Amino acid sequence: MNSDAHYTAIDTWVDAHFDEEVKFLQELVRVPTDTPPGNNAPHAERTAELLAGMGLAAEKHVVPEKDVLAAGLQSITNLIVRRRYGDGGKTIALNAHGDVVPPGEGWTHDPYGGEIVDGKIYGRATAVSKCDMASFAFALRALESLDVKLSGSIELHFTYDEEYGGVVGPEWLLSQGLTKPDLMIAAGFSYQVIVAHNGCLQLEVSVHGDMAHAAIPDSGTDALQAAVHILNALYALNHDYLLVKSEVEGITHPYLNVGQITGGTNTNVIPGTVTFKVDRRMIPEEDPVAVEASLRRSIEQAAASFQPPRGGRDIKVEIRRLLLSRAMKPLAGNQPLVEALQKHAETVFGEAIPALGTPLYTDVRLYVERGIPGVIYGAGPRTVLESHAKRADERLDLEDLRRATKVVARSLLDLSIAQKN
Repeated sequence: MNSDAHYTAIDTWVDAHFDEEVKFLQELVRVPTDTPPGNNAPHAERTAELLAGMGLAAEKHVVPEKDVLAAGLQSITNLIVRRRYGDGGKTIALNAHGDVVPPGEGWTHDPYGGEIVDGKIYGRATAVSKCDMASFAFALRALESLDVKLSGSIELHFTYDEEYGGVVGPEWLLSQGLTKPDLMIAAGFSYQVIVAHNGCLQLEVSVHGDMAHAAIPDSGTDALQAAVHILNALYALNHDYLLVKSEVEGITHPYLNVGQITGGTNTNVIPGTVTFKVDRRMIPEEDPVAVEASLRRSIEQAAASFQPPRGGRDIKVEIRRLLLSRAMKPLAGNQPLVEALQKHAETVFGEAIPALGTPLYTDVRLYVERGIPGVIYGAGPRTVLESHAKRADERLDLEDLRRATKVVARSLLDLSIAQKN
């Protein structure tokens, strides 16, 4: 059987088993993995059970409770499925994460229902990235359905700490020596093959004033007013960031955003403490150490310039790092991945598929930092925005799931045959 016949056989197998793949994804969506709080071990147990039913034995790697709690989560069991073939060849890892942000408001479909309407499946993580738990598992099965000798190994890494930075997800598996792949593909979210992505720095800033009765506000120092003063200074930085351009196609410039603010005790009390969380996206060309130092300096300078009421106390500011996710930079060894995925995506989708960067950040950087060439590719719509990822009514067109599964399986075939030696 020649290569074209193999590709046709893969496509035929995926089509014949697609209803099964959709049901598998529905089962994954129906077990919540909201992070926070991050009680994700039950989902891993259910996933392992479903994989076993398909003949794919999953190793269960339970992260120690102290490590999970230190990361701000409740329970994590990471899964590895190892498939070893002939001698020689390389180990290719496929990583998808099962943890998700909470659903939030505005849904018109059950976020854990896996409901199918007009050819789309709705639910949290249908587009990022339980869909790629399905596409990767079924791509592996499609590959193994062929009567062909393969080389090397393929591993499925299903992890549960992408939303909090991956420290007890892929980072933990890699640091424990439980896996050391030669190449890797991480869960995708659009048609493109992603070869680079932004970094992310998250800081928690607590502003301490002096609580007072609302009837006599000058007797205290309003922490909220002080926080607003600091926030205005931070948001002004975005004007400067527009001038800092990335040379990576698909990535524009750095930017800053504040995603959460808490504080105060009651409406008739001047707040004594206000806390907000800053998200600073870093382009690949930036130095994370310098970015953090600069951002801390901006916060401290803004705090120092705040004028409390006459007789009021000066404010105090505490800054705590929540996350430092370094940017993903392309490694030269990723070319076999890029070429295979682009070739087959163009055939299956009927259009040229670019390789570029994205302003998001992902777990793939944890592999790349260890010298493991990786790319991001999987089931998703034409653009991330269309998927409603991290928004209400997240959804995935089932045809995009079908096509991505075929592309990944075809690419795995090329990689498992071409890299025998």
